Amino acid sequence: MERTEIIIGGDTAGIEWRAPVFRFEGSDATAPSVYIQAALHANELPGVAVAHFLLEKLRAADAEGTIRGDITVIPQANPIGLAQSHFGEMEGRFDLGSRTNFNRDFPLVALAERDTLIADLDRRSAVERLKRTLLHTALGHDLVLDLHCDDESLQYAYIDDAFWPEAADLASALDMQAVFLSDGESTAFEEAVGHAFKHQGGDKLKTVPGRLSVTVELRGRRDVYAGMAARDADGLWAFLAGRGVVADPALSVRAYTGPAVPLDNIEMVKAPTPGTILFHRDVGETVRAGDILATLITHPGEADGTITVAARHDGLIATRNSARYARRGDDLMKIAGHEATRRDRKPGTLED
Repeated sequence: MERTEIIIGGDTAGIEWRAPVFRFEGSDATAPSVYIQAALHANELPGVAVAHFLLEKLRAADAEGTIRGDITVIPQANPIGLAQSHFGEMEGRFDLGSRTNFNRDFPLVALAERDTLIADLDRRSAVERLKRTLLHTALGHDLVLDLHCDDESLQYAYIDDAFWPEAADLASALDMQAVFLSDGESTAFEEAVGHAFKHQGGDKLKTVPGRLSVTVELRGRRDVYAGMAARDADGLWAFLAGRGVVADPALSVRAYTGPAVPLDNIEMVKAPTPGTILFHRDVGETVRAGDILATLITHPGEADGTITVAARHDGLIATRNSARYARRGDDLMKIAGHEATRRDRKPGTLED
């Protein structure tokens, strides 16, 4: 194992950020290579815990000589966001300087243009340097996993159509309860990697066998527990074994049996007006159109001071807002349905 650091100098004097990088050299040049990062949104910590337990397993495998493909793990990929603590809360989703989501605005380049990402890095801002360095590193691998989490959530993933259904082995290994099939049209990290894989050096490819770029949503932000993280690390290990990255012939991955739905099938349930949220349904529950999902107390104490929010379509509640007060238009839930719920969705991700 080799431990190095990504070092990002600040945009003002006297500031520097460091992100540890763990690399394992495989014994078989024909085996797939893997890149795994966690906490690009710095306040999403389940992936950090999973990476910690996975690295324990990888160090043991390294000592036993059972790592076949090259593996790179960055367990806390965003030291800039990690340092953004204000008024008792870590503000790790958006860069406070540029107001940009840390998981947006990644450059879209073809795989053959990979090295252009790190040209003239010194002329770019710290956040740009971090994003370009992470993307450049990831594009040196065949399989790329970006570990995130949602608010209150099931275990699910965003997977580009170009990698499905080959990626069903990952969904099964991690016991995902849903897969969202994305269109790869945003500048999020996972989709920037997918863009490069699909535009390797020319026209866009519809499928890219042997490649993978995926955002794994490791349940909710508060789901950071030793047992849970260790089980997810075991799941990642099973995926690596199934793909031949590590040698563990005793493991086999069963078929994925959960839903895989296009983003057009996701109903974003929004608050029609401000109010205190009283949820009636939880993540993991199946609902039918018309079922009451939440009550909003809009005018406390008034006889007509509440309104109800109902499901517009049948489906599975995949996520729920952890806040209990909603501003007008806030997302309350995501419901994964069996049919398209809207025709006006812009290409790309569901949220900022």
